[in-house]
Amino acid sequence: MSKKTMDTNPGFSGEVIKQPGGAHLNACFSCGACSGACPVSQAIPEFDPRKIIHMIRMGLEERILGSDLLWYCSGCRSCVPVCPQEVSFADIMGALAKLAVKKNYITPEQLVEKGQAAEVQRDLCVSCLTCVRVCPWDIPKIDAGGYAHIDVEACRACGICVAECPAQAIVLHESEDERMLSACSA
Repeated sequence: MSKKTMDTNPGFSGEVIKQPGGAHLNACFSCGACSGACPVSQAIPEFDPRKIIHMIRMGLEERILGSDLLWYCSGCRSCVPVCPQEVSFADIMGALAKLAVKKNYITPEQLVEKGQAAEVQRDLCVSCLTCVRVCPWDIPKIDAGGYAHIDVEACRACGICVAECPAQAIVLHESEDERMLSACSA
């Protein structure tokens, strides 16, 4: 019988903590209240905030950053009011997403494919500035060519610009959790 080894990065939790939103990891004592309140966890049992926190602390960098589980968090923040420590698991997931991009576990193109960012189709953009005006986070910008551009790494995939674009030049693909839920209900 052979023992399976797991690659671990003992400094991984420190890397997460250094990311914006990652400091919440220090306050979590893994009580599981977030898992009980998480609507994604209820629909997709493999997504368990408490287990993800534990995996971070164990240094399972590759297993987390290379997993589709990383993209299931909807950012609804249902976890915050039930947490006795006011930990924002959604912020920790945001920190993990930033690390996944930074460490090349995912490319900006794959973020768009996974429905984690909107994308402007330049050939349809009429430079009307609607996306620039409606984005609450000031993410769409007009580039040197006069067309809208969305910083994929900053995009929150909320869909506001997609819904408001009169030229229908902005697309947001179905996210991983939406795909999984669609498959379950079919």
